[in-house]
Amino acid sequence: MLITFFINLNQERTQFKMNQRQKITKQYSLSFKQKVIKEIESGKLTKEGARKLYGIGGGSLINSWIKKFGKLHLLNKIVRVELKDEVSRLKQLEKEKKDLESALAQAHLKLIVLETVIDVAEDELGIDLKKNLKPGSLSKAAKEAKDSKAKRK
Repeated sequence: MLITFFINLNQERTQFKMNQRQKITKQYSLSFKQKVIKEIESGKLTKEGARKLYGIGGGSLINSWIKKFGKLHLLNKIVRVELKDEVSRLKQLEKEKKDLESALAQAHLKLIVLETVIDVAEDELGIDLKKNLKPGSLSKAAKEAKDSKAKRK
């Protein structure tokens, strides 16, 4: 009899623990959500007050309802406050970026011009300068080209 009592007691404890572990999920109707949002919008309740009054769990649940029903004016706004130093630093960085982009564009144009000059020189001299370019070979080839032009005249 005593063993049966302990077995029953153990079963009751197990059943009690299982009941405690079950999670309760609340689902709110559309009309309830709209009612809560309307009360917040009218100023009767704050978001926190409505959450406590109706036992609504989670701090962001009401905010998600507000977003869903298009009452965005009820949400908190983020305002960025900057010091004058930060604003001037930002402008300075933007100017530096613009200057660097301009310098890069100029360097790119210069590269195009130099490649065009090399192509024209290759046509005039009849050699592939890009493949045969060694230190001093360009000046040698230029001298030879001047000499050959001078002889032609």
